[in-house]
Amino acid sequence: MNNRYKYHRATLRESVSFIGVGLHTGITTRLTLKPSIDARGIYFVRTDLPAGKNQIDARWFNVSDTRLSTNLSNQFKASVNTVEHLMSALVACGIDNVRIEIDGPEVPIMDGSAEAYTRAIQSTGKSYLKAPREGSWIDKPIVVTEGDKYAMLIPHSVPRVTMCIDFPDTVIGSQCYSMTLQDNNYFEEISYARTFGFADQIETLKQQGLAQGGSLINAVLVDGEDVVNPEGLRVKNEFVRHKVLDAIGDLALADAPIIGHYYAYKAGHALNQKLLQKMYSDAFSFSQMPLQEGELKYAEKYIDNSEIDSDEFIEQTLSSIYKKKFSVVG
Repeated sequence: MNNRYKYHRATLRESVSFIGVGLHTGITTRLTLKPSIDARGIYFVRTDLPAGKNQIDARWFNVSDTRLSTNLSNQFKASVNTVEHLMSALVACGIDNVRIEIDGPEVPIMDGSAEAYTRAIQSTGKSYLKAPREGSWIDKPIVVTEGDKYAMLIPHSVPRVTMCIDFPDTVIGSQCYSMTLQDNNYFEEISYARTFGFADQIETLKQQGLAQGGSLINAVLVDGEDVVNPEGLRVKNEFVRHKVLDAIGDLALADAPIIGHYYAYKAGHALNQKLLQKMYSDAFSFSQMPLQEGELKYAEKYIDNSEIDSDEFIEQTLSSIYKKKFSVVG
């Protein structure tokens, strides 16, 4: 990043387009990212729908469905589905403002990862605006649970993501991955990780109108202890890396980039959405302010995150809020 413009909002230098099939609808769409100075930030425009009713802000309060993907809609019932991979790429590339034109109902899945989007955005480059970048600093633990699943945001000096997953009796097994969103580590560790599905669920999903565009070209297919794709995995723990990619995309729907530690066990789109809802239901759980101001304010407060990042701290946080014993996995 050009440090001269570190604290300024960014958009794309020029437009870039993609054509591809939607993972769940099976419909081929054309999607174009266009530079924008609009104060609304990132927003979608359904070019196949009537003007005036076809714009959808990429914000948490517009999430309308979280079954196997994150879908958005507006008050006129215009929708755009499976936005998480694109949103993940945009936030990782530091894009704050963009007009996303799409001529159909679902963002192209490409190869099942965010790599095509991140490569194109990096190649296109950024333009910086006069408006200051903002951030949302987590001030106290925010936790949501569902059975044995949980997702939480805890104070931290930089954006950090830790994800643990568990798929017993499959090639996936138990996996954990943790990373900070700094420098180029997203591109080196996460962007290429593909979405995945299970062979014994395909027929049911198709009957439900889902996975209509899924194939070995855009997803990793798991059949028990085997990976069906002839090329195999890109990395051994590609599964959990993709879950990290998804989480980053879901949290990108916040009003401003979240600066804190996201820590989750078996969380998916639904739990991530509940986490954002809980965050915004408690104005005292976070502070939103210009990035430069926030860095100065929180620099000393979070100079050492070793205590709040410890397994013991996380276990105590979960146990105290929900009045039952929790164990950190991984």
